[in-house]
Amino acid sequence: MTERVLTGDRVTGKLHLGHFIGSLQNRVALQEKYETFVLLADVQALTTHFDKPDLIRTHLREITLDYLSVGIKPERSTIFIQSMIPEIAELTVLFSMFVTVNVLRHNPTVKTESKNSGLDDMYYGFLGYPVSQAADITFCKATIVPVGDDQLPHLELARKIVRRFNELYKPVLVEPKPIVGERLIGTDGNSKMSKSLGNSITLDSTSEEVAYKIKRAKTDPARVHKNDPGHPDICPIYAYHQAFRPDEYPEIREGCEKGTLGCSACKALITSTLEQLLEPMRERRSSYAAKPKIVDDILISGTQRAREIARETMAEVREAMSLNYFG
Repeated sequence: MTERVLTGDRVTGKLHLGHFIGSLQNRVALQEKYETFVLLADVQALTTHFDKPDLIRTHLREITLDYLSVGIKPERSTIFIQSMIPEIAELTVLFSMFVTVNVLRHNPTVKTESKNSGLDDMYYGFLGYPVSQAADITFCKATIVPVGDDQLPHLELARKIVRRFNELYKPVLVEPKPIVGERLIGTDGNSKMSKSLGNSITLDSTSEEVAYKIKRAKTDPARVHKNDPGHPDICPIYAYHQAFRPDEYPEIREGCEKGTLGCSACKALITSTLEQLLEPMRERRSSYAAKPKIVDDILISGTQRAREIARETMAEVREAMSLNYFG
């Protein structure tokens, strides 16, 4: 069987450096080895943005540009729109018949995301998010799913759903395995980089925006003077050196701990590195942004191909569940 990768993002805003470290750079590498499907999860975006559909429409194209800018290739990866694959919705409904509400309520990722989203009450769609995600993964029989560690509970539930389905009916679905990406701390130093927490650096940031955000980023709070010994393990800037300058970060640690490298100089080094990373992304993004018809064609053709795969899977699912009443 062909190894397939399923990955993607909720369409709730532009992607940032945390996405790049956590999954995007993995996707770019994986597309050269495996058949890759990249999901624009607009339905799941409605779990928190159901009252802002126009915003989702805008974000969908912005995120597509983010994908293309980092090096996801339409000829290697199938980029598609979730809401235009009705078989995903059908699978979600079928899976929900044998997933208990209690299991969903105790999902740690659902609880955390609910708190971060400021929801006073749990909506049906939000609670069922992990079931929808299981349908995303299984419609194309993905064998590999790149995730952040916070998404592992969702993937484990997807694996359980696959096992339960295969036991109840026929072994037609594939149990996926995770590839866990790194987590990048936000510029505030308090939590992971996140769109909703306002502590991120988006991939389309200008040079000036990157410099401004790095300049204002938190550093070691115990280091008052330039020559004070620092504590790099509690400094977001050091974490960025680890992530983006893997060959040089031991020198940063030594200079910080000895007090020979000041925070301003440390920030200047990472700003320069980020500029080298982001500049070619800006160029690719600008090139595609100037050709909206090409971007639309990429989405249309990718969605058509995903739909073909989805129809094949659903035919097997219906047959396994004896739902193919008329042959």
